[in-house]
Amino acid sequence: MTSPVHDRLKIKDVADRTGVAAATIRMWEQRYGFPTPTRTPAGYRLYTQSDIEAIRTVLALRRRGLSITAAVDRARLSVGVGEDERDLTAAETRPSIYAAVASVDATAHPRVLRRSTLAAMSHAIEDELLSRGARGLVIGAFQREPFYERVEHRYRQIAMRSDAAIVFADFPEVVSRAGEPTRIPIAPTDALGNEWAVVVDSPGYSACLLAWERPNRSPGGERMFEAILSLDPRAARRACGVAAQLAGRQDATVGRELDALLHGRPLATEPPASALTSLTNRMVAYLDGAEDPEP
Repeated sequence: MTSPVHDRLKIKDVADRTGVAAATIRMWEQRYGFPTPTRTPAGYRLYTQSDIEAIRTVLALRRRGLSITAAVDRARLSVGVGEDERDLTAAETRPSIYAAVASVDATAHPRVLRRSTLAAMSHAIEDELLSRGARGLVIGAFQREPFYERVEHRYRQIAMRSDAAIVFADFPEVVSRAGEPTRIPIAPTDALGNEWAVVVDSPGYSACLLAWERPNRSPGGERMFEAILSLDPRAARRACGVAAQLAGRQDATVGRELDALLHGRPLATEPPASALTSLTNRMVAYLDGAEDPEP
């Protein structure tokens, strides 16, 4: 659907709102095909608010150490660019939960972690939710079905105590049953097909651990990820919003149910410091070996 004329912005407007020089914006378009403005009959570039959000996403990811190429690629996956009657962009068809949160939470600094460390941190987040007895909205992304099967018993327990539990992997089909995690299939080519996610949005407690898998492994052959941990309720809500969008494309009913849960849902209001203390202590116990996080 074409954006209203008053929503179309000149390149000077975009530069003023993002702090990126007009010459740089033109260079990005020429070199990376990003952003993708429309043109007037006279050839002048016109942008939308989505273009501004995408550029701000690039800036946020650059501050976190990503190259300009990687930042542009991830911005395309997290924010719709130049939305009009043109074909859907990669950002609309392959959303990235990681990039969506990295672009809004300035405290979420990326760290390169081993798979085993991510597993321990994930279990700590999940167990903190169960220990609080708060009914949350829980999202998990596992890349491949065998990876999910290793922790399926945990997510069945979580689902019984949550308003909703949604899990993503390369499942053959959508499976949605009462009292069980809803399975949503993803393709290996999807951005989420290369990501790890554990997201909790519940009263008084929110957390999201997000990561994307790096192509190189550790010297010992272990899978490595670039990860961010955020306890900001707004970050968790944004992650859930992307998950709802993804789920809705596979199953409209599931998407509507998630949207309904998110609509008007109060954000976790507890100051992060309290949750951070409890969660960090649990993580330390797992990582130190005092408790075994493996099934």
